Amino acid sequence: MNLSAMQAVLAKIEEAQKIVIFRHKMPDGDAIGSTKGLREILRLSFPEKEIYLNNCDSSDYLEFLGDEDAPQPDEFYADALGIVIDTATAKRISNPRYALCREIVKIDHHIPIESYGATEWVEEERSSSCEMIVQFYDAFKDRLQMTKEAATYLYTGMVTDSGRFRYREVSGDTLRLAAILLDQGIDVDRIYAHLYMKDVSSMRLQAWALSHIKFTASGVAYLYITRDVQEKFGLTFESASAAVSYMDSIKDSLIWLAFIENSDGTIRVRLRSRFVTVSEIAECYGGGGHACAAGATVNNRREMNRLIADADRRLGEYKANNEGWL
Repeated sequence: MNLSAMQAVLAKIEEAQKIVIFRHKMPDGDAIGSTKGLREILRLSFPEKEIYLNNCDSSDYLEFLGDEDAPQPDEFYADALGIVIDTATAKRISNPRYALCREIVKIDHHIPIESYGATEWVEEERSSSCEMIVQFYDAFKDRLQMTKEAATYLYTGMVTDSGRFRYREVSGDTLRLAAILLDQGIDVDRIYAHLYMKDVSSMRLQAWALSHIKFTASGVAYLYITRDVQEKFGLTFESASAAVSYMDSIKDSLIWLAFIENSDGTIRVRLRSRFVTVSEIAECYGGGGHACAAGATVNNRREMNRLIADADRRLGEYKANNEGWL
């Protein structure tokens, strides 16, 4: 726990009268949960302040958590403190108006790639940015207040970014902080129903995907979902991206990749692994993330094949020099 960094963040919040909270593009549960959770904590704790959550995209998957705030005029940002959460690089920030803020605070749990905040609190060993926000609340609960609504947002982000508390970053602190949220009386049945119920189009995609997974010589599993396939199954880009999870339990495939074609012809890549570090591969293709969960973008099939070859080489080296993997 980096108490000095948290104290610096709190000092910036306490001195600001206007605060705007931002997250990354194509948001996941952690990006939405952490920003909504912090907004609710701050609004309750500092009712005299103007606090907004402004971004330029949304998530159909997480629409059950509700809307964000309407955009503010450009002049509002000029004397506002901007807080960017769960975003490793500035180019990934959803709302470009963050740059109009008088000062930026960065709160993140990804491997540090770029420093863009005047004040930064980064702990890459954390399972989620939501975990960090709960830690922030717990450290200063004499000055901050929690609600059931904020706890719902934060628990949702913790669950999704930790793989239901299964990933290697999960620690005793993770579970102790999750308990603080459970003590608020959140409805976990409702949260899990929204997160894991599937519509028919997603189930049909899964059936298609299982018969189209390919493997490299070293055992990398990969799947390419073109725009035609997305249209065939009536998928949003977001729901197509979820296909990476279909490959997470294949024996001997310690790395699995999902390639999803964008409307502009580029291809979004989701990289996942067990034991093997894949973030370094993602960084070679303009991306990044966590050791075993990262994202990147390639511009064409040639680059896609090169990334697959890099992953195959990485997995071959890992298998040759390690034992005990499944």
